[in-house]
Amino acid sequence: MPSRLPSAKAAVRSDYLAFGRPDFSVEEIAAVTRVLRSGWVGMGPEVIAFEQELAAYLGVPHVVTVNSCTSALHLSLLVSGVGPGDEVIVPSLTWCSTANAALYAGAHPVFCDIDPDTLCLTPALVRRQLTSRTKAVVVVHYGGLAIDIAALRRALPARVRIVEDAAHALGGKYPDGRMVGASGNAVCFSFYANKNLSTAEGGAIALSDNAAADRVRSLRQHALPLDAWKRFSHPKTILISNQLTELGFKMNFTDLQATLGRVQLKRQKEFARRRRKVADVYARRLKKLPFPVRLQAECTADRHARHLFTVQFPWSRLRLDREQFILAMRARNLGVTIHYAPLHTMPLYGRKGRRPEPLPGVEEVARAIVTLPIGPRVTPADARQVMDCLAEILAGRE
Repeated sequence: MPSRLPSAKAAVRSDYLAFGRPDFSVEEIAAVTRVLRSGWVGMGPEVIAFEQELAAYLGVPHVVTVNSCTSALHLSLLVSGVGPGDEVIVPSLTWCSTANAALYAGAHPVFCDIDPDTLCLTPALVRRQLTSRTKAVVVVHYGGLAIDIAALRRALPARVRIVEDAAHALGGKYPDGRMVGASGNAVCFSFYANKNLSTAEGGAIALSDNAAADRVRSLRQHALPLDAWKRFSHPKTILISNQLTELGFKMNFTDLQATLGRVQLKRQKEFARRRRKVADVYARRLKKLPFPVRLQAECTADRHARHLFTVQFPWSRLRLDREQFILAMRARNLGVTIHYAPLHTMPLYGRKGRRPEPLPGVEEVARAIVTLPIGPRVTPADARQVMDCLAEILAGRE
């Protein structure tokens, strides 16, 4: 049994160091002010400009913005032909949106195991879950490490579509050196508050197929033939209600968000350098601990986007358990957390008719993993403080 917490010795921070917090400069504030003064804050010219700039950054023909990565996943599955009765393979170690997008489309999420080193699914693990009902696989580039999409494509039947959940991976690269997003699949990004590019909320889909991009643009705003900006900028246009041909959604982006995104996009190299410096501190110090830890593969490599910095600790060998450790770190205002609880063990998905089965890789990782603070506002000095406290709390064995 774990013993009591060790007494605190390292300094307690005066402010809370969150695992991820956005960095908004005077330039973002000025951009938002400009849009507010323009009188147009909905989906308009800033959205169009942001989509074009992000497409150029990723090296793709189309980027379509939406109100969240959850919506991006949902729409990507719909334009991939996923519907009621289909199966969608997803990793169990992910946020619930990945699986819920399949449910929104009327399909069944089928949970897949992961590689404990990469924390991502592999072609071999996906193939174990294939059935005649499999319509798509949703890949999660966990933490910012992109899997080999080309290898996965070769391992799948042509009928199975690939959708990429790149909520963690903006700025990352595939093993072949292309930017995450440029695979030719529907690739979904998140711009939530703690992501590598933040617009507070929002998401986008990178697409190579013209027809799919046009359909997503329509579906995100009630499947209307003209969005509000086109109607406003062409005042002689008359919207005829009987032009609706399918059920759409209210999932559009706004100019307020897009103007933030345009500035944040320009700062991505700066943010990536900051994340790399923090990751280097963590990796170097963790290797010096008097017990073995497991880091995500390539966590300090150039191609890793480093949205998360995760560590697997040997809790059975330490003087306290994971919950005690997290509470001790948070008592010092250090925001360590867990990403994620395994989805295949959750009651929601059992009630939907999929019998949970053991996934040993996911279960091993989920028992051990902890996320350390990283982000554009975390400094190497912050990382050293995290490691000082971590080493003090965890050093020592039963």
